[in-house]
Amino acid sequence: MNLPTLASLMHRDVHCVGMDYTVADVERHLVDGRLSWAPVRDLDGTLLGVLSATDLARFHADGRDPHAVRAWQLCTWKAITVPPDATLPEVAQAMIDRHVHHVVVGEGARVLGVVSALDLAAVVAREAAVPH
Repeated sequence: MNLPTLASLMHRDVHCVGMDYTVADVERHLVDGRLSWAPVRDLDGTLLGVLSATDLARFHADGRDPHAVRAWQLCTWKAITVPPDATLPEVAQAMIDRHVHHVVVGEGARVLGVVSALDLAAVVAREAAVPH
């Protein structure tokens, strides 16, 4: 199997939210961008964590006020970050080990891109369709 590189697979146009966004702001951002999650950054641009549709569903199930809670209060801290030279099997294993559907590709505090489980599934589907 000739797998593509992580750099060729990752989405470079990353839609981050600020730590002080309200949950309502985050939801608007996700809907406008047709996204299911977003990295959360602090005021210096450092990655704090991620906020996903699952986090938001739990939030609303608890009946909390989306205008009173900030992204930093709800995000999953310490997002799964992989280096840009990680292999696709390493990325897939990180997702499996941590039970997540998205990872941030980064170096230090820099966010270079994002990869989802759907991106990895597309690779498998393409490989399966190619006659060997």
